Amino acid sequence: MRKKEKRLIVAFYTTHDAMAFEDFCLSGGVPGRLIPLPGAISAGCGLAWSSPPAEGERVAACLRETGIAAQHVVVMEA
Repeated sequence: MRKKEKRLIVAFYTTHDAMAFEDFCLSGGVPGRLIPLPGAISAGCGLAWSSPPAEGERVAACLRETGIAAQHVVVMEA
């Protein structure tokens, strides 16, 4: 079992948005990956982007640039 650590979690309204965000971030070199939505967050599609908290500004810039709306953006242990 992996040790939990603080992560920046971005939840999305749709699976399409989550996958498009993943493609954009990976092509731009933003560290992170799609994960199943943590149970502590209630959101639409069941997927979330997980990045180190230090990447918050880059993740926010990706959200602005893509125009993808995040349902939730939180820092939590995941």
